[in-house]
Amino acid sequence: MGVYTTEIASDKIASDNPIHQRLLKAYYLAEEHVQGDLLEIGCGEGRGIAMLEDKVDSFTAIDKIEPVIESLSKQYPKVKFIQDNIPPLNKVADNSFDVIITFQVIEHIKKDRLFLEEINRVLKPGGKALITTPNIKKTLTRNPWHIREYTADELKTLAEQIFSKVTMRGITGNEKVWEYYAQNKKSVEKITRFDFLNLQYRLPASLLRIPYDILNRVNRNKLQTSNDSLVSQISHTDYLPTDDADQALDLFCIVEK
Repeated sequence: MGVYTTEIASDKIASDNPIHQRLLKAYYLAEEHVQGDLLEIGCGEGRGIAMLEDKVDSFTAIDKIEPVIESLSKQYPKVKFIQDNIPPLNKVADNSFDVIITFQVIEHIKKDRLFLEEINRVLKPGGKALITTPNIKKTLTRNPWHIREYTADELKTLAEQIFSKVTMRGITGNEKVWEYYAQNKKSVEKITRFDFLNLQYRLPASLLRIPYDILNRVNRNKLQTSNDSLVSQISHTDYLPTDDADQALDLFCIVEK
């Protein structure tokens, strides 16, 4: 579909495999929670649709990228797709969904509180939303595609202002995953050591996106070349749920209306 930046990890690019599998894990964790009418906000390329569509009564998916929505509509005729820039969720009525999933989206949203308020609005009473986002404590460098990233406490505190119940969990990994993380960290540090003026945090994000994508792609390819067996063998089963969100790679926040 031609929307591959390093921000959108692809199952079609070998060097993206560890990131693709990490993102896929959230959908496996969602399986035990989804039921009734399901909404996915920020469905991207539809990574989890095939896995979840038969487990619910209805599946609605929202994304802002029109070509992606058009392609997915042909691929998944039972799913209702909505093209929209959010928040707010202008095309969604109050109290519409039993479960909402939104994975790796909130870090891209300027008005994050409004985003959570809108999730609360469109959930049915007693409904549940699952939210994942990177744990800033494990981020290796500034991601110019992200408005902000959170600690577990920061996201929990924000969510508790809106939802009646908030459970903060995380997604971590086994030895293979942390070995990849360590190699990635070492490689990233070799690049960022030349940033004497700390420009990655001082320059506007718009100026950093192209160099970030180029260096990130070079780095992922280099990791694959140097240790292809590790990169190719990592599976979603190597990523693990944890109650220690503070030390997780991704935060996995469960909120209830």
